[in-house]
Amino acid sequence: MKLDANTSKEKMKYKVAKEKCLYKGFFEVSEYSITHDRFDGTQEAGIKREVFRRGEAVGTLLIDPERREVVLIEQFRVGVAVTQQESPWLIELVAGIVEDGESPADVAKRESDEEAGCQPTSVELIHEYWVSPGGSDEKFYLYYGIVDSSKARDFGGLASEQEDIKVHVYSFEEAFYLLRSGMIKNAMTILGLQWLMLNESQFKV
Repeated sequence: MKLDANTSKEKMKYKVAKEKCLYKGFFEVSEYSITHDRFDGTQEAGIKREVFRRGEAVGTLLIDPERREVVLIEQFRVGVAVTQQESPWLIELVAGIVEDGESPADVAKRESDEEAGCQPTSVELIHEYWVSPGGSDEKFYLYYGIVDSSKARDFGGLASEQEDIKVHVYSFEEAFYLLRSGMIKNAMTILGLQWLMLNESQFKV
C-alpha cells in the first residue's frame, strides 16, 4: 500500500501575513492575508480569512483499571446554549487550556485534580489533532490518565473561573453505552471512549 500523505506539504509553499486584530478578550480573533500554492501548480493569493485564536488545549480520559471505571465530568456549555437546540449540560473529559510555561502533560494532571479531584499516577498521550482548522488555530492533545476513581469528588472546578462541574464515575460498560446511544455530544470524549473501546484489553487486571 502506497501512502503519500506528506507529499503535498513537502513540495507546496504558503505565506501568512497578519492584517489586524479584530477582537481581543479571553480569546482573540484576527484577520490574515494568505497566499498558497495550488495542486495544479498555480498560486492562490490575497485570500482573507478570520481566525479564532484559541491556542492549545488538553483533554484527559481518566481510567481506573482495577475497578474498570472512567471518571467523566458534566458542565454547562454556552456554545450549545446559544443554539437553543438541546441541553447545554454536556458529559465530557476533564480538559483545559495550556497556559504559559506548561506542557500538555502538565495540564492533563492539573485539570484532573481541579475538575475531578483525581491525581493521575501517570498520563500518556493518545493523539493530537486540529479541532477546526478551517477557522481556528486550536490544537488539541488527547491523553489518558491512570487514577483511583474512588478518590473522585462529587463536584469540581474553580470558583475563580466560574466553573460548576458535576463528577461522574462510570463503569466501562456504562460509558460505552453512553457513547453508543448518542448521549456523548463532544468530539474529545467520543474519541477518548472510542480509543478505550479499541484498547480495553490493556487495562484488564
